[in-house]
Amino acid sequence: MRERTYKSEGIVLKRTNFGEADKIVTIYSKHYGKVTVLAKGMRRMNSRKRGNLEVFNKVSFFAAKGKGMDIVTETEMLESFSYWKKELQKVAVAYQLCEMVDKLTVENSEQEEVYFLLSEYLKNLDSLDKAGNSNFLGSFGLSLLKILGFWPHDKPIPKNFRVSEFVEGIIEKELKAKNFLSRI
Repeated sequence: MRERTYKSEGIVLKRTNFGEADKIVTIYSKHYGKVTVLAKGMRRMNSRKRGNLEVFNKVSFFAAKGKGMDIVTETEMLESFSYWKKELQKVAVAYQLCEMVDKLTVENSEQEEVYFLLSEYLKNLDSLDKAGNSNFLGSFGLSLLKILGFWPHDKPIPKNFRVSEFVEGIIEKELKAKNFLSRI
């Protein structure tokens, strides 16, 4: 029998406005992988979910199975990463981390390793200096590719290997966050 409700913790990858007061939120969760949920009334000023479901936040959430889309019913903030959100360069790097996870993973496919990898890199973003952006992103991207099976664990990395170009080849699209980071 299928459970009607579920609980997990996750990292908010992206949000999109929906209707007058709702948002569609994509979360990479610890127990269910990538899930897309509807946050009803989230755009209202008095919504309790409003501050918790910001992009990059680590949250605990309850969701109920819906006919078309699951509906998030409760949220609790676990980590906001506010210590680096004031620096535009670090926010741009975080967007690229989240975009890679979003584009390379499928809905409802549990990959706890991906959750822990993303969580660890968002935590370590505070110590990043501008000169280390490409190494930081490359390290994350290669680890993600290996976890997801896009790159064999024992295969050597070629000289001049660009993770972002390899990812773009897989998804057959350009990473939007890459352009944002290059303008800063």
